Amino acid sequence: MRGRKEAPIRLARGLRVNQTDEETVLWNRIRNRQIDGHKFARQIPIGRYSCDFVCREKKLVIEVDGGQHADSVADVVRDRYMADEGYRVLRFWNNDVLGNIEGVLLTIQSELAG
Repeated sequence: MRGRKEAPIRLARGLRVNQTDEETVLWNRIRNRQIDGHKFARQIPIGRYSCDFVCREKKLVIEVDGGQHADSVADVVRDRYMADEGYRVLRFWNNDVLGNIEGVLLTIQSELAG
């Protein structure tokens, strides 16, 4: 594997196996090009970070966060890194994914279109 670092790949594989219920709900609605034909991948390493979902063609990262991320300085640093790499980041709270999945999907669709 030329140019690939094994540690981030192993971490991403582990996260795919142990994804949260909220990540599973969202993944089941965005996988297989279900949103206007856009392809998403899950638990993708970008730099030293592992992103929940990524649409590479649109340079869009989607994160599904629990309460531990409220006012997280680490997330601000991470989002800045993603922006420097050319990615836009959408963050959704777990309760939004479970309680308002249609609204979440509309937000994603709008971001992909814009």
